[in-house]
Amino acid sequence: MSFDTMLRPRSIAVIGASENPSKVGYSVLANLLAEGFPGNIYPINPTKETIQGKKCYPSLEAVPGVIDLAVIMIGRDHVLQVLRDCIKKRVPSVITITAGFGESDEEGKRLHQELVCLVREGKITHMGPNCLGLINPWEKLNAAFGLPAGEPGHIALFSQSGALITAIQDWGASNRLGFSLVASIGNKATLDEVDFLEYLKDEPNTRVIASYLEDISRGEQFMKIAERVAKEKPIVILKAGRTQAGAKAASSHTGSLAGADMAYDCAFARTGVIRVDSIEHLFDVAAALAYQPLPKGDRIVVVTNAGGPGIMMADVLEMAGLKVAELTEETKRKLAAVLPGAASIHDPVDVLGDARGDRYRDALRILVNSDDNDGLIVILTPQKMTDVAGTAEAIVEVAKDSKKPIMACFMGAQAVYPGVKILQENKIPQYPIPERASRAMLEMVLYSRYRSRPPRVAPRYPVNRNPVVKIIKSYRSREMVEIGEYDAKTILRAYNFDLPPATLANSIDEAVRFGSQVGYPLAMKISSPDILHKSDVGGVKVGLENAGEVEDAFELMMLRIKRKKPGAEIRGVLLEKMAAGREVIVGMKKDPQFGPMLMFGQGGIFVEVLKDVTFNLTPLTREEAFGMIRGTRSYKLLTGFRGQPGVDIEAIVDNLVRVSQLVVDFPEIEELDINPLMVGREGDGALVVDARIIISKEGR
Repeated sequence: MSFDTMLRPRSIAVIGASENPSKVGYSVLANLLAEGFPGNIYPINPTKETIQGKKCYPSLEAVPGVIDLAVIMIGRDHVLQVLRDCIKKRVPSVITITAGFGESDEEGKRLHQELVCLVREGKITHMGPNCLGLINPWEKLNAAFGLPAGEPGHIALFSQSGALITAIQDWGASNRLGFSLVASIGNKATLDEVDFLEYLKDEPNTRVIASYLEDISRGEQFMKIAERVAKEKPIVILKAGRTQAGAKAASSHTGSLAGADMAYDCAFARTGVIRVDSIEHLFDVAAALAYQPLPKGDRIVVVTNAGGPGIMMADVLEMAGLKVAELTEETKRKLAAVLPGAASIHDPVDVLGDARGDRYRDALRILVNSDDNDGLIVILTPQKMTDVAGTAEAIVEVAKDSKKPIMACFMGAQAVYPGVKILQENKIPQYPIPERASRAMLEMVLYSRYRSRPPRVAPRYPVNRNPVVKIIKSYRSREMVEIGEYDAKTILRAYNFDLPPATLANSIDEAVRFGSQVGYPLAMKISSPDILHKSDVGGVKVGLENAGEVEDAFELMMLRIKRKKPGAEIRGVLLEKMAAGREVIVGMKKDPQFGPMLMFGQGGIFVEVLKDVTFNLTPLTREEAFGMIRGTRSYKLLTGFRGQPGVDIEAIVDNLVRVSQLVVDFPEIEELDINPLMVGREGDGALVVDARIIISKEGR
């Protein structure tokens, strides 16, 4: 697959070119001509001799020269034949703008599959169908039916929504932000977000990769390439569908708590992708990352000509998780030498309402060259003495040699427009309110931290895989997907999880003997592959304190089970020594895009009612496991609170990482719940009290 002939073609065939301004074929050809595309353009239409002043050809075969790129805008039912013609003509790249394929009816879905097969057989680099087209301003290429290409820039944009592209283009033009590439990927029949990320990693004109996505087709491949790309270039994604429920929730705690959008959050955080929630937010972040150096830390200094806005900015910076810089005595001494006596030489630095451009310039130069801050935000409010344009020019002048990011916050509208225009022309990020500036600065700081993060290393423990293989094979041979508690715990024991002393007893004598060996209290649970919900049929009894209670519980349980489940296979009862400690839950549910997603939460009402849980994807490092624990709202309860001792956090970390290893080693596991995991005090470890595992059917 080669992107060169699609993004830098020397010749283009416009299939479905038209003289009718209401037709897509008119707009695409008109845009190519208006942009001044330097290569050959071949309109294809069997009913015309010329279109928009260009010689027209009845078919691809009639074109005398080589065609690098074909753009298809004809009726759906004719697209496949034209693709066959492209293969015959050896056209290496195709954009199918035509809609009505996988997004429409059953016939469209069938045609979509045929299109995919044709494209792959013909080894064509293909974008679409159902897309707006493609724009490369650096090559004067506008093979789309949207707006003009605009000035070349350094932000690449690809989007599933063609309509949204035109809005983003318009927004970018109004803010003087150019693009290095604009691609409407449509239905993603072949080229998708993974392919574009891989290409844009080394594209020389692209500094920031921005995208609007509704889904990610190849989740695990996306994570691999995104992690590599984000170490070189920022990836900013506006992902729709935060509130969609996703697939039907499974019956396990993990399944019911893990929404589809949570997996995207986990995947983006893992790979350094910056997730934004609006077009405005996308541009705020992309502009800063494209045209400003990355901050080395999170200490931000504010320069303002009004006290109130300076305080507002300080508030929003701290609320965002950034630090208002503590200026050194040397920096304050230098500021005092150039500012009036009434000015504030602390952060926020208030240069007073009568400040003109030269006063801003003097203060900014001192702060840019001091070591007590990592980035600057310059506030201007229009007052009677304010030199709006001069202040903007001063910011531009200082920013040229700055190794720190500088952002502007010119608050107002018409009165500050002359300065805003200067800032935009010189690619200084400008925000009308403090909240937007602080959010953009925060994303820069977080991305800078990601770039400096050491490589992730997920630990591997010595384990015994053989029992796991045998149990899964046994259940699949019986076409069973839910592994019983006894076998589930056998699997966990093979991966060196700690479990309470337990036995499978088939008689009262065996049960009583076990109690005399390990002591009391005991828990008794029926063991049957045919009984999934033990409590519903009287198959659970806890707190057994002596041999008499064990004997009574055994007899009553067997009596009830035979009456309520007469055909069930009974393997005996599972007896366990009851454990003390704090209840937590550890689980996993496989996400259809990104694979196994782990969950951690505290037990009891915290998981059932408050849903105080966190998630992450496998494979898990110990640092990430600790982050899951720390991310719960009730984390303080685990570390000790108001005289109550803390629990063994390291034991929870160990269990999370072991679950991660298990489900990575055995992709057949679809769901897993350890509920509860009983955690003792620091150094006492944690015991698996109950476990549930669901596997996929054979062949999945």
